[in-house]
Amino acid sequence: MTVLAPAPSGGADVLTVATVHLTGEIDVFTSHALRRRLMRALPAGAGLLIVDLSAVSFCDASGLAVLVGIQRRARPRGVALTLKAPRPLMTTLLRVTGLDRVLTVVP
Repeated sequence: MTVLAPAPSGGADVLTVATVHLTGEIDVFTSHALRRRLMRALPAGAGLLIVDLSAVSFCDASGLAVLVGIQRRARPRGVALTLKAPRPLMTTLLRVTGLDRVLTVVP
């Protein structure tokens, strides 16, 4: 986790950014561990959770459910979830399911 701003004593806002780099497949066999990992990575208070998908080779419905579930948990905490650099297959999956309109996805 990285804090990008001076400490609050300096009068500036603090944005906590956590980045999780995923590799391999996200499926029914790995989704539970992924959920636990992302929950631990959620910054406390205002922040940003970036999930780097550039090395994800496969994702099934259970993986998508984890990403949607994490967003639902992040929002009330004031944390924004961003999916970064999905491969073409993942981008297509997000588009076909309509999740590209629900989740923030950046190249």
